[in-house]
Amino acid sequence: MDSVTMSSFFDLFLALLNDMFFAMIPAVGFALVFNVPVKALKYCAIGGAIGHGTRFLLMHYGAPLEWATLCAATTVGMIGVHWSHRFLAHPKVFTVAALIPMIPGVFAFKAMIAVVEINHLGYSPELWGLMIDNLVKTLFTIAALAIGLAMPGLLFYRRKSIV
Repeated sequence: MDSVTMSSFFDLFLALLNDMFFAMIPAVGFALVFNVPVKALKYCAIGGAIGHGTRFLLMHYGAPLEWATLCAATTVGMIGVHWSHRFLAHPKVFTVAALIPMIPGVFAFKAMIAVVEINHLGYSPELWGLMIDNLVKTLFTIAALAIGLAMPGLLFYRRKSIV
């Protein structure tokens, strides 16, 4: 590897560590709000870091936000099922707080600001397009979080056979 490639790899690695570290903070914060047992807090933090880090890497390599979020939420859900079997707890103990950092708050905020501006300034195609774009991105990202969280239950806890 030449020095430019090694430098860009190192920069990506540092950005990934930064992203994962700062995703752990809200994961633990919301786990505390949800009264997660103290012994499970570190797993919520790890789950939040893994999920946000997975999404970060997928988006870095060109995946859209919605698909990267779906893959990351599914990864967190699968890991949560593994931890739930290992520690005899419900998977949601580990997964719900870990997914909170991936909620698209910026896009929801931009959509609401566009609604307020449309109300204040009147209709314009640019504001309407901005509002629709941010709203759809928000809704699809939240749907990806919900589907990714439900995916392990759909795959592992089926009572009837598929066929």
